[in-house]
Amino acid sequence: MDLVASYQQMRTIRLFEEQLMALVQSRELTGSVHLCIGQEAIPVGACAALEPGDAVIGTYRGHGWAIARGVPLTELFAEVLGRASDLNGGRGGSPYLMAPRYGYLGENSIVGAGLPMAAGAALARKLQQAGTCAVVSIGDGAMNQGAVHESLNLAAVLGLPLLVIVENNGYAEMTPADALTAVPAHQRAAAYRIPGSVVDGNDPAAVTRAVLAARAEVIATARPALIEAMTQRLVGHYSGDVQAYRPAGELAAAKLADPLPRLAGELGQAVAAGADAKAQADVLAALDAARSIPFPDPATATTGIYAQELR
Repeated sequence: MDLVASYQQMRTIRLFEEQLMALVQSRELTGSVHLCIGQEAIPVGACAALEPGDAVIGTYRGHGWAIARGVPLTELFAEVLGRASDLNGGRGGSPYLMAPRYGYLGENSIVGAGLPMAAGAALARKLQQAGTCAVVSIGDGAMNQGAVHESLNLAAVLGLPLLVIVENNGYAEMTPADALTAVPAHQRAAAYRIPGSVVDGNDPAAVTRAVLAARAEVIATARPALIEAMTQRLVGHYSGDVQAYRPAGELAAAKLADPLPRLAGELGQAVAAGADAKAQADVLAALDAARSIPFPDPATATTGIYAQELR
C-alpha cells in the first residue's frame, strides 16, 4: 500500500474531525457529533483493501469511513452543516449520512444497527453472485447487542459474504470495555463457526493486510469473518463529552499510540509535513466550498417521506 497516501488520508480525516468540533463549538453546526480521532488507521487501511462493488456500513463515528471510501469533502461538510448537499440534501446530517454511489451505505445512531443492514447487503451480493462483500464497522460495545448476535448467527447460517470489523477503542460509550465484555470480540467469532482475528488498529498497513486476507476468504468460502481492530479513542464519546470518567494519565498514555505521529515517524518529517499541508489545504477549501451551498428549500421538507394510509 502507498503509505504516503494513507498518511495524507488519515491526516485529512483528523483535520476534518477537528473542524467539525470547531463548528460545534462555534454553533455553526447544530447538535453533537461523534468523532473518530485516534481511529483513522482503521477505515483508511480497510478501504484500501476493498473493491468498488463492496458495500461499507459505518457507525455513528463514521466520517472517517466516508472519507476513506472517497466521498468528497465538500459534500460531507455540506451535509453535516445541513446544506443542500448532493449526498442527502442536508437531511442526514452527521449521524445518518450515506453515499451509495461511493459504496458507502451509511450509518445511524443505534448501537450495532449497522450489522443487520450489512447482512442484507451481503445477502444481495450473494443472490447476485457479484463476487463482492459487505463490510460493516461496529464498536466493541455493539458486540453485546442482541441485533448483532442475531445478525452474526443469520449470516453464518445463510453463508453470507460479510466482513465485520470491530473497532475496539477501549470504551463502550463512557464505560470501559473490560467492565462489560467477558470474551473479546475476535474470540466470540468461533461461537458462530466463523474465523475471527485481531489486528493493530493503529497500523494502516496491518489493517490492509488483515482485511485483504479476510475479504478473500469471505468471497472464496461465502462465509462471514470478523476482525477486531485494537485502537484508542483520543476524544470523548461525543463532542460534549468532557471524559471525566477516564483515570488520570490514561488519555496521555493513549496518545503515545496515536497512529498519525507513528506513521509520520516512518515516513520522515519532510514527507509528513508535505502531506499535512496538502490535507489542510483540501479540508479548508472544502469547508469554504460547503458554506457556499445553500440550505434546502423549505418547500421540499416532505420530499422523500412516505406514509401508507391504513384502511
